[in-house]
Amino acid sequence: MALIVQKYGGSSVGSVERIQAVAQRVSKTVKAGNSLIVVVSAMGKTTDGLVKLANEISKNPNRREMDMLLSTGEQVTIALLSMALQELGQPAISMTGAQVGIVTEAEHTRARILHIETDRLLRHIHEGKVVVVAGFQGISSTGELEITTLGRGGSDTSAVALAAAIDADFCEIYTDVPGILTTDPRLVPEAQLMDAITCNEMLELASLGAKVLHPRSVEIARNYGVPLVVRSSWTDDPGTWVTSLKPQQRSLINLEIAKAVDAVEFDTNQARVALLRVPDKPGVAAKLFGEIARQNVDVDLIIQSIHEGNTNDIAFTVTTPILKRAEAVAAAIAPALRNPVKPNSDEAEVIIEQDVAKVSISGAGMIGRPGVAALMFATLAEASVNIQMISTSEVKVSCLVNASDCDRAVAALSNAFEIAAKGETEETITREQEVVSCPPPPAPCPVPSSPVRGVALDLNQARLAIRQVPDKAGMAAKLFGILAQHNISVDMIIQSQRCRIIDGVPKRDIAFTVPRMDGETAQKLLTQVAAELGWGEVVLDNAIAKVSIVGAGMVGQPGVAAKMFGALAQNQINIQMIATSEIKISCVVAQEQGVKALQAIHAAFELAGSEKFVVPA
Repeated sequence: MALIVQKYGGSSVGSVERIQAVAQRVSKTVKAGNSLIVVVSAMGKTTDGLVKLANEISKNPNRREMDMLLSTGEQVTIALLSMALQELGQPAISMTGAQVGIVTEAEHTRARILHIETDRLLRHIHEGKVVVVAGFQGISSTGELEITTLGRGGSDTSAVALAAAIDADFCEIYTDVPGILTTDPRLVPEAQLMDAITCNEMLELASLGAKVLHPRSVEIARNYGVPLVVRSSWTDDPGTWVTSLKPQQRSLINLEIAKAVDAVEFDTNQARVALLRVPDKPGVAAKLFGEIARQNVDVDLIIQSIHEGNTNDIAFTVTTPILKRAEAVAAAIAPALRNPVKPNSDEAEVIIEQDVAKVSISGAGMIGRPGVAALMFATLAEASVNIQMISTSEVKVSCLVNASDCDRAVAALSNAFEIAAKGETEETITREQEVVSCPPPPAPCPVPSSPVRGVALDLNQARLAIRQVPDKAGMAAKLFGILAQHNISVDMIIQSQRCRIIDGVPKRDIAFTVPRMDGETAQKLLTQVAAELGWGEVVLDNAIAKVSIVGAGMVGQPGVAAKMFGALAQNQINIQMIATSEIKISCVVAQEQGVKALQAIHAAFELAGSEKFVVPA
């Protein structure tokens, strides 16, 4: 009936009894007339145990030897599951990543898949066998036949890549939760199960720390149109479908290292509204965007930079036709936001700029590739285009530039990323189509009633702030180019709206977040070049949390940001940074308030269900 790839995680195969239960499920699927490839992880906590052993031998284990060691975990599982299937009378064969033909880069512990040689795999399928594949691993493309591993979440990546390579009807990911939930059930037991979610929404949630699917697996599903479903290993419930538009034909060569960016987008119908020197305290953003929502003003990008003293800057963009309304709201609320301690100085100020354009790059392949944003900034610098605002998400980087620079910026980016540009209208149509797109197997999925699909919390980030960066073309390119050279991924990027003239040079602050484990290294690298490039102090803060809302239905819904900010204000949680894309709003808050922030926002959008989910041990 169907060609299916199934993947079972470590908890699903954590004991002999669980492996036998998986074998029963697999056998049942085959008896229904389906052909099956099964990808498995190492049993339970096996990988953690192997890492511990390595660390007892060496404080800095050789990466090649780590791949050799860690790849053994999955080999135990594939042999045992194949035996269990054979005991049920189901023909099966176990295969390592190398044997199944998964060819990767020669990058130990974090290799990306180049291509999959499917001849042997398909031959066994045609013989009626279940092929049980070791996830998380492959073999290098060099003649040395080196074993490589794909990094954290690699079994998800193996499964979806195999599904793409053999044009499977769909790929099932079996895990210890019943599907994709509105948030982490360990933090909110009433988190609600979603019937379906778009690939773009899932990419954002996965990259924000939702551990059900690894971002790289969702990236492959999106790029190759693989219908993907997440289900519980313990029940027969239908789970959650991850949906996408049918993509354009892509080569299966360089499967994971093909174009990271698949679109350059632009919108010349934009204006910027900035409020400078507003009090840095809970409730300010809620008050501003609450009034904006009441006036039915639809906001596009929102950024809030790091604080300076006791004040902060908030900027947002709107379409030109509603600028007058937005300007009136900002001007009316500014007096209420002025600092009561110093009423005659440092008053809140409203700045309006009409001659601006938004230029963006987007693509699922941007995740975890530090050089993509750096190349965008370098390209704009080479074209003498200065960046006024930066806003980032997992699948998009947007820059606000002078309207007169738009054509030059678009042409330069299209050339740099070897793709054609498209305007905002076409891109908006694509987003609307994706919301209702469903794969063939399940019943049609409904358009979600809430504009917000999920809430995510990331407690593994650090923030760096660079004071007094010269406000000229090329600064962002140099800054993020240095980090890219050292393979440090950057998440949120915020450029302050306040410009100071120091020794005749206009300067702004730039803040961004990186994985916490890279924070000190990034600070050291940037401090070393600060004097040479005319920067001020480089400040590191490890005590932050990023809480985000995601939903394709947020487009054209003015009150969404106000509701999020209001929930934080009601709980006396101060917002330190804000960054947005069309389908995501992220706020940086104090680390100790992260869980409280997630719970407050989840409740505000009424995402809880009647059932409580308990994650198995």
